[in-house]
Amino acid sequence: KVHGGAISIDEHSWNLAEKNVEEKSKMFNEEKTAIARYAASLIEDGDFVYLDAGTTTEKIIDFLPEHKAKFVTNGFTHAKKLAKRGFKVYIPAGEIKETTEAIVGAECVCSLQSYNFTKSFIGANGISISNGISTPDRNEACVKMTAIKNSQTAYILADHSKFDQTASVTFTQLERVKMITDRLTNRKYISNANIKEVM
Repeated sequence: KVHGGAISIDEHSWNLAEKNVEEKSKMFNEEKTAIARYAASLIEDGDFVYLDAGTTTEKIIDFLPEHKAKFVTNGFTHAKKLAKRGFKVYIPAGEIKETTEAIVGAECVCSLQSYNFTKSFIGANGISISNGISTPDRNEACVKMTAIKNSQTAYILADHSKFDQTASVTFTQLERVKMITDRLTNRKYISNANIKEVM
């Protein structure tokens, strides 16, 4: 309610809470599967890939063709699935965050700093033109920043619900990465980012 003036309604939301893996795994399954299938098609023989923890990135493993790519992941469930598929996989040192099943912390960042990735696939909680790409947790943000910095090409995997959202900590800007999503509901992102829609 405003007296004697006018205000604009902000079109994006602040998304400060974080759901656990079980809750996330029940959301937007079809969209996440389409994103993961496309992301897996980008991985080639000889690639050295960083695979971020998360429900969408985990789905990539199901679509990987048989080839000689190597992986580093901070998702310990991802590491187990990759090893079962016969891939060479490395996990960084660090602390386990139970809600996201991710390895995080200063030790994890130090572990990743020595690697040079051809490609990285990173999850996100919020994407905003004004506030960049964000996540609720500072420790996870530092891990994502390090992986992006050390990658020849970094991909953000995010379904349409993550757009026009802002979480607590920005870890990169739109122009520094490529994005893969199911579909855009707000076309303004097309002129501000490199985005592939897969549905």
